[in-house]
Amino acid sequence: MPTILRIQGLRFHFYSDEGTEPAHIHIRSAEGECKFWLSPISLARNRGIPAHQLRDIERIVFDNQAFLLEQFHEYHGD
Repeated sequence: MPTILRIQGLRFHFYSDEGTEPAHIHIRSAEGECKFWLSPISLARNRGIPAHQLRDIERIVFDNQAFLLEQFHEYHGD
């Protein structure tokens, strides 16, 4: 489970067995974990992260979309 980015106490990472899914990123915070699809950006799942923090996370995903997509494809080999 490689960590791709750390910002504001958030850890952005992938799981190694999810390369068959569309490009996405998992984000863990102290409150829980969520998953965002990367193209187009949308929330795929949320477990415990409050709405106000989800908005901040979504902004970070938007700001880093190109980098996250590049890292996803590099890691999963497609």
